[in-house]
Amino acid sequence: MRRDGLISVIRPDEAPLYPVLTGWPRRRAMAHMLFADHGVFRTFFNTRTQISDEMWRSSQPLPYQIRGAAKLGIRTIVNLRGPGDNSFYRFEEEFCQRNGITLMNFVVFSREAPKPETVMDAKTMFQTLAYPALMHCKSGADRAGLMSALYLHFRKGLPIAAAKRQLSLRFGHVKQAKTGILDFFLDSYLAYDAKTPMPFEDWVRNVYDQDAVTKAFRESWWASAITDRILRRE
Repeated sequence: MRRDGLISVIRPDEAPLYPVLTGWPRRRAMAHMLFADHGVFRTFFNTRTQISDEMWRSSQPLPYQIRGAAKLGIRTIVNLRGPGDNSFYRFEEEFCQRNGITLMNFVVFSREAPKPETVMDAKTMFQTLAYPALMHCKSGADRAGLMSALYLHFRKGLPIAAAKRQLSLRFGHVKQAKTGILDFFLDSYLAYDAKTPMPFEDWVRNVYDQDAVTKAFRESWWASAITDRILRRE
């Protein structure tokens, strides 16, 4: 079973999970990040957006964009893709450490309703991480959208109905695709709350049924074709 939630925290003064690449492996990894991981598009366009006085959201940052984040005063980057022996993670870890930024690896899946414990782990993380902070996934559309909504609700007290606007076509999120399971998760709470008023956290802990929400969700094939085959979303 794939693990989600908080995986690891790498501070600037701690040993990295992976050694810094040099020579030909470094050049090969850079090419992979730019082309296989579509980083070349993020060279010209990154979705970095400030959503509060202390939090930004974005797509996968390139090394120079991590330096830019440090210049903004960002102290923590939350990587929603998770750590791994791959090009984009190796460079992210390296440049976070170079620029004095703590890297938190908190895994969220874009095509699954979140586990209750993952939602509550997110609340704990938002209460304890060092701000200012930036969260990102690959494209900055789906996982970053869900976590931005949870951040605005748990940290800033925004109602779910307003916070869920972070899952928006404005950021490239397509709710008709498989990734719409994230909207459906929040909409399931709103539907329940309309009939039986209940705080979101209580609903997650005591009422929310991940399997039932998953079975009730319906995607549109054409939207999933766009996100999966054309945009190659993760």
